[in-house]
Amino acid sequence: MNQPVGIIGAGNMASAIARGIINKKVVVPSSVRMFDPDSEKLTGLVNELNIIPETDNVSLVKNANIIILAVKPNIYPNIIKEIRDTVDSSKIIVTIAAGQKISAIEDLFGKTISLVRVMPNTPALVGEGMSALTPNQFISNENQNEVLTLFKCLGKAELIPEKLMDAVTGISGSSPAFVFMFIEAMADAGVQAGMPRQQAYTFAAQAVLGSAKMVLDSGQHPGALKDMVTSPSGTTIEGVLTLENKGFRGIVSQAVKDTIKKSIAMSKDN
Repeated sequence: MNQPVGIIGAGNMASAIARGIINKKVVVPSSVRMFDPDSEKLTGLVNELNIIPETDNVSLVKNANIIILAVKPNIYPNIIKEIRDTVDSSKIIVTIAAGQKISAIEDLFGKTISLVRVMPNTPALVGEGMSALTPNQFISNENQNEVLTLFKCLGKAELIPEKLMDAVTGISGSSPAFVFMFIEAMADAGVQAGMPRQQAYTFAAQAVLGSAKMVLDSGQHPGALKDMVTSPSGTTIEGVLTLENKGFRGIVSQAVKDTIKKSIAMSKDN
Protein backbone atom coordinates (compact mmCIF):
# COMPACT_ATOMS: atom_id res chain seq x y z
CA MET A 1 0.00 0.00 0.00
CA ASN A 2 1.40 3.37 -1.01
CA GLN A 3 -0.76 5.52 1.25
CA PRO A 4 0.93 6.69 4.48
CA VAL A 5 -1.11 5.74 7.54
CA GLY A 6 -1.47 7.97 10.59
CA ILE A 7 -2.71 6.63 13.92
CA ILE A 8 -3.93 9.05 16.56
CA GLY A 9 -3.55 7.27 19.88
CA ALA A 10 -1.10 4.68 21.21
CA GLY A 11 -3.38 2.50 23.33
CA ASN A 12 -4.26 -1.17 22.96
CA MET A 13 -6.22 -0.92 19.71
CA ALA A 14 -3.85 1.62 18.17
CA SER A 15 -0.88 -0.64 18.90
CA ALA A 16 -2.76 -3.68 17.56
CA ILE A 17 -3.44 -1.85 14.29
CA ALA A 18 0.18 -0.71 13.97
CA ARG A 19 1.58 -4.16 14.71
CA GLY A 20 -0.92 -5.88 12.41
CA ILE A 21 -0.34 -3.78 9.31
CA ILE A 22 3.45 -3.87 9.76
CA ASN A 23 3.73 -7.58 10.60
CA LYS A 24 1.55 -8.45 7.59
CA LYS A 25 3.82 -6.20 5.47
CA VAL A 26 0.86 -4.24 4.10
CA VAL A 27 2.50 -0.96 5.13
CA VAL A 28 6.23 -0.39 5.72
CA PRO A 29 7.16 1.09 9.13
CA SER A 30 8.38 4.33 7.57
CA SER A 31 4.86 4.93 6.21
CA VAL A 32 3.19 4.61 9.63
CA ARG A 33 2.97 7.75 11.74
CA MET A 34 1.63 7.97 15.27
CA PHE A 35 0.96 10.56 17.94
CA ASP A 36 -0.15 10.26 21.54
CA PRO A 37 0.35 12.77 24.35
CA ASP A 38 1.56 9.83 26.48
CA SER A 39 5.20 10.01 25.38
CA GLU A 40 6.10 6.78 27.18
CA LYS A 41 3.54 4.73 25.22
CA LEU A 42 4.47 6.45 21.97
CA THR A 43 8.21 5.94 22.45
CA GLY A 44 7.71 2.28 23.27
CA LEU A 45 5.86 1.62 20.01
CA VAL A 46 8.30 3.73 17.99
CA ASN A 47 11.22 1.69 19.34
CA GLU A 48 9.41 -1.61 18.82
CA LEU A 49 8.05 -1.04 15.31
CA ASN A 50 10.35 1.66 13.86
CA ILE A 51 7.35 3.83 13.01
CA ILE A 52 7.53 7.62 12.73
CA PRO A 53 6.48 9.65 15.76
CA GLU A 54 4.71 12.99 15.28
CA THR A 55 4.85 15.98 17.58
CA ASP A 56 1.09 16.63 17.45
CA ASN A 57 -2.13 15.56 15.73
CA VAL A 58 -2.05 18.32 13.12
CA SER A 59 1.42 17.26 11.93
CA LEU A 60 0.23 13.68 11.74
CA VAL A 61 -2.74 14.60 9.54
CA LYS A 62 -0.50 16.64 7.24
CA ASN A 63 1.87 13.69 6.75
CA ALA A 64 -0.65 10.85 6.35
CA ASN A 65 -3.50 10.07 3.96
CA ILE A 66 -5.35 7.44 6.01
CA ILE A 67 -5.96 8.78 9.52
CA ILE A 68 -7.20 6.33 12.15
CA LEU A 69 -8.79 7.90 15.23
CA ALA A 70 -7.87 5.26 17.80
CA VAL A 71 -8.93 7.16 20.92
CA LYS A 72 -11.84 6.96 23.37
CA PRO A 73 -15.21 8.20 22.06
CA ASN A 74 -15.37 11.05 24.59
CA ILE A 75 -12.13 12.50 23.15
CA TYR A 76 -13.42 12.58 19.55
CA PRO A 77 -14.91 16.11 19.68
CA ASN A 78 -11.63 17.61 20.91
CA ILE A 79 -9.47 15.67 18.44
CA ILE A 80 -11.71 16.50 15.47
CA LYS A 81 -11.85 20.18 16.41
CA GLU A 82 -8.06 20.15 16.43
CA ILE A 83 -7.54 18.49 13.04
CA ARG A 84 -10.61 19.37 10.94
CA ASP A 85 -9.06 22.41 9.23
CA THR A 86 -6.13 20.23 8.13
CA VAL A 87 -8.34 17.46 6.71
CA ASP A 88 -8.99 17.89 2.99
CA SER A 89 -10.42 15.75 0.20
CA SER A 90 -7.21 13.69 -0.06
CA LYS A 91 -7.57 12.38 3.50
CA ILE A 92 -9.44 9.25 4.59
CA ILE A 93 -10.77 9.30 8.15
CA VAL A 94 -11.23 6.00 9.99
CA THR A 95 -13.16 5.91 13.26
CA ILE A 96 -13.28 2.99 15.70
CA ALA A 97 -15.40 4.56 18.44
CA ALA A 98 -18.39 2.52 19.61
CA GLY A 99 -21.74 4.26 19.26
CA GLN A 100 -20.42 7.08 17.07
CA LYS A 101 -22.52 7.18 13.90
CA ILE A 102 -21.16 8.35 10.59
CA SER A 103 -23.53 11.34 10.59
CA ALA A 104 -22.30 12.42 14.04
CA ILE A 105 -18.66 12.34 12.94
CA GLU A 106 -19.48 14.21 9.73
CA ASP A 107 -21.24 16.89 11.79
CA LEU A 108 -18.17 17.31 13.98
CA PHE A 109 -16.01 17.89 10.91
CA GLY A 110 -18.61 20.23 9.43
CA LYS A 111 -17.66 19.48 5.83
CA THR A 112 -17.51 16.72 3.24
CA ILE A 113 -15.02 14.03 4.25
CA SER A 114 -14.13 10.50 3.16
CA LEU A 115 -14.95 8.37 6.19
CA VAL A 116 -15.02 4.72 7.20
CA ARG A 117 -16.63 3.66 10.47
CA VAL A 118 -15.05 0.50 11.90
CA MET A 119 -16.08 -1.72 14.78
CA PRO A 120 -13.14 -4.00 15.73
CA ASN A 121 -12.96 -6.22 18.81
CA THR A 122 -10.31 -7.04 21.39
CA PRO A 123 -9.09 -10.31 19.79
CA ALA A 124 -7.49 -7.96 17.26
CA LEU A 125 -4.77 -7.66 19.91
CA VAL A 126 -3.68 -11.21 19.04
CA GLY A 127 -4.39 -11.03 15.30
CA GLU A 128 -7.75 -12.81 15.52
CA GLY A 129 -10.11 -9.85 15.50
CA MET A 130 -13.43 -9.41 13.74
CA SER A 131 -13.94 -5.95 12.27
CA ALA A 132 -17.06 -4.51 10.63
CA LEU A 133 -16.62 -1.58 8.24
CA THR A 134 -19.13 0.94 6.91
CA PRO A 135 -17.96 3.63 4.44
CA ASN A 136 -19.78 6.90 3.95
CA GLN A 137 -21.04 8.02 0.55
CA PHE A 138 -17.99 10.13 -0.28
CA ILE A 139 -15.30 7.47 -0.19
CA SER A 140 -14.12 5.75 -3.37
CA ASN A 141 -14.21 1.97 -3.80
CA GLU A 142 -10.42 1.98 -4.03
CA ASN A 143 -9.98 3.80 -0.74
CA GLN A 144 -12.68 1.70 0.91
CA ASN A 145 -10.80 -1.46 -0.08
CA GLU A 146 -7.53 -0.03 1.22
CA VAL A 147 -9.07 0.42 4.66
CA LEU A 148 -10.57 -3.07 4.45
CA THR A 149 -7.10 -4.45 3.68
CA LEU A 150 -5.68 -2.71 6.76
CA PHE A 151 -8.22 -4.26 9.11
CA LYS A 152 -7.87 -7.71 7.59
CA CYS A 153 -4.38 -7.55 9.04
CA LEU A 154 -6.01 -7.82 12.49
CA GLY A 155 -8.00 -10.98 11.69
CA LYS A 156 -11.18 -10.93 9.60
CA ALA A 157 -12.98 -7.85 8.29
CA GLU A 158 -16.19 -7.37 6.33
CA LEU A 159 -18.26 -4.51 4.93
CA ILE A 160 -21.72 -4.08 6.42
CA PRO A 161 -24.49 -1.44 6.25
CA GLU A 162 -24.39 0.94 9.19
CA LYS A 163 -27.81 -0.22 10.41
CA LEU A 164 -26.13 -3.51 11.45
CA MET A 165 -23.41 -1.89 13.58
CA ASP A 166 -25.43 -2.31 16.78
CA ALA A 167 -25.87 -6.01 15.99
CA VAL A 168 -22.12 -6.30 15.44
CA THR A 169 -21.57 -4.77 18.87
CA GLY A 170 -23.50 -7.64 20.43
CA ILE A 171 -22.28 -10.49 18.24
CA SER A 172 -18.55 -9.71 18.05
CA GLY A 173 -17.79 -6.43 19.84
CA SER A 174 -18.91 -7.35 23.35
CA SER A 175 -19.13 -11.13 23.05
CA PRO A 176 -15.45 -11.87 23.82
CA ALA A 177 -16.37 -11.07 27.44
CA PHE A 178 -19.05 -13.77 27.29
CA VAL A 179 -16.56 -16.25 25.83
CA PHE A 180 -14.04 -15.44 28.57
CA MET A 181 -16.73 -16.16 31.16
CA PHE A 182 -17.51 -19.47 29.43
CA ILE A 183 -13.82 -20.47 29.46
CA GLU A 184 -13.52 -19.48 33.11
CA ALA A 185 -16.61 -21.51 34.05
CA MET A 186 -15.33 -24.61 32.26
CA ALA A 187 -11.93 -24.21 33.89
CA ASP A 188 -13.55 -23.90 37.32
CA ALA A 189 -15.20 -27.28 36.76
CA GLY A 190 -11.84 -28.71 35.74
CA VAL A 191 -10.26 -27.38 38.92
CA GLN A 192 -13.05 -28.94 40.95
CA ALA A 193 -12.24 -32.24 39.27
CA GLY A 194 -8.59 -31.93 40.31
CA MET A 195 -6.91 -30.21 37.36
CA PRO A 196 -4.39 -27.40 38.07
CA ARG A 197 -6.02 -24.05 37.24
CA GLN A 198 -3.60 -22.88 34.57
CA GLN A 199 -3.80 -26.24 32.85
CA ALA A 200 -7.60 -26.07 33.04
CA TYR A 201 -7.53 -22.65 31.34
CA THR A 202 -5.33 -24.05 28.57
CA PHE A 203 -7.62 -27.01 27.91
CA ALA A 204 -10.79 -24.90 27.99
CA ALA A 205 -9.39 -22.07 25.85
CA GLN A 206 -7.94 -24.44 23.25
CA ALA A 207 -11.29 -26.25 23.02
CA VAL A 208 -13.00 -22.92 22.27
CA LEU A 209 -10.31 -21.89 19.77
CA GLY A 210 -10.44 -25.22 17.95
CA SER A 211 -14.23 -25.28 17.89
CA ALA A 212 -14.38 -21.78 16.42
CA LYS A 213 -11.85 -22.75 13.76
CA MET A 214 -13.97 -25.77 12.82
CA VAL A 215 -16.97 -23.48 12.25
CA LEU A 216 -14.97 -21.06 10.11
CA ASP A 217 -12.95 -23.60 8.15
CA SER A 218 -15.56 -26.31 7.56
CA GLY A 219 -18.49 -24.09 6.60
CA GLN A 220 -20.78 -26.58 8.35
CA HIS A 221 -23.72 -25.56 10.50
CA PRO A 222 -22.72 -25.33 14.19
CA GLY A 223 -25.53 -27.75 14.99
CA ALA A 224 -24.04 -30.36 12.65
CA LEU A 225 -20.63 -29.96 14.30
CA LYS A 226 -22.26 -30.36 17.71
CA ASP A 227 -23.89 -33.60 16.54
CA MET A 228 -20.45 -34.93 15.55
CA VAL A 229 -19.40 -34.77 19.21
CA THR A 230 -22.59 -36.07 20.80
CA SER A 231 -22.31 -39.85 20.59
CA PRO A 232 -25.34 -41.94 21.59
CA SER A 233 -25.47 -42.49 25.36
CA GLY A 234 -22.16 -40.66 25.66
CA THR A 235 -20.77 -38.00 27.99
CA THR A 236 -21.34 -35.00 25.72
CA ILE A 237 -25.10 -35.42 25.33
CA GLU A 238 -25.43 -35.33 29.12
CA GLY A 239 -23.79 -31.91 29.21
CA VAL A 240 -25.73 -30.68 26.17
CA LEU A 241 -29.04 -31.62 27.81
CA THR A 242 -28.00 -29.88 31.04
CA LEU A 243 -27.27 -26.69 29.09
CA GLU A 244 -30.60 -26.95 27.28
CA ASN A 245 -32.50 -27.58 30.51
CA LYS A 246 -30.84 -24.56 32.16
CA GLY A 247 -31.75 -22.27 29.25
CA PHE A 248 -28.23 -21.86 27.87
CA ARG A 249 -29.28 -20.75 24.39
CA GLY A 250 -31.85 -18.32 25.74
CA ILE A 251 -29.43 -16.77 28.23
CA VAL A 252 -26.73 -16.27 25.57
CA SER A 253 -29.22 -14.84 23.07
CA GLN A 254 -30.64 -12.50 25.69
CA ALA A 255 -27.16 -11.29 26.66
CA VAL A 256 -26.44 -10.42 23.03
CA LYS A 257 -29.84 -8.75 22.60
CA ASP A 258 -29.33 -6.68 25.75
CA THR A 259 -25.93 -5.59 24.46
CA ILE A 260 -27.48 -4.57 21.15
CA LYS A 261 -30.22 -2.66 22.99
CA LYS A 262 -27.60 -0.75 24.99
CA SER A 263 -25.63 0.00 21.81
CA ILE A 264 -28.75 1.43 20.16
CA ALA A 265 -29.36 3.63 23.21
CA MET A 266 -25.76 4.89 23.12
CA SER A 267 -26.02 5.63 19.39
CA LYS A 268 -29.13 7.73 19.96
CA ASP A 269 -27.26 9.79 22.53
CA ASN A 270 -24.61 10.76 19.95
